[in-house]
Amino acid sequence: MKMPATEVPTAIEKAMAKVCELCPVCLHARYHQKGLVYDFVTRIEEDVCPFCRAYERVHGKKAHERRT
Repeated sequence: MKMPATEVPTAIEKAMAKVCELCPVCLHARYHQKGLVYDFVTRIEEDVCPFCRAYERVHGKKAHERRT
């Protein structure tokens, strides 16, 4: 589910995105950009993990993409 560009993330979405930011699995995937953990995150982020979905809604990036 994509959030419209004009919609502001709620406090709950921001808190859930923070969980993804601090998640050791997602951190590893964002930093290394390859390997088993990266493949795992790219497969589960949209379908399984609500924290990864919240991360995408808040930051506009997938959970596995590098932060700039």
